[in-house]
Amino acid sequence: QVQLVESGGGLVQPGGSLRLSCSASGSTFSPTSMGWYRQAPGEQRELVATITSSFFANYADSVKGRFTISRDMNKNTVYLQMNSLKPEDTAVYQCRVTRATIPQYDAWGQGTQVTVSS
Repeated sequence: QVQLVESGGGLVQPGGSLRLSCSASGSTFSPTSMGWYRQAPGEQRELVATITSSFFANYADSVKGRFTISRDMNKNTVYLQMNSLKPEDTAVYQCRVTRATIPQYDAWGQGTQVTVSS
């Protein structure tokens, strides 16, 4: 069973930066896609960014130009560099990894809180 360990959340002032990390373990088969989602209080969970095994990245319009997703295939780790943070980026950020080919899996991290406030 794939397990995810996230780190890097915290409190930051508007305009600041944070870097989230998510490491996957429990499978010898690499994920097809790794990504980040977030959920603010009272809101639905939304996609932030994903990256495929071919390193194709996809971003929500609200974070384009500010956030950068990357992955280390050797470490099965995905990163989210968040710059120019805004109060509206405040949310619980969850990592998700999926594998589309056999053996398939779809795993979620426990979530890490990001709070942007002065």
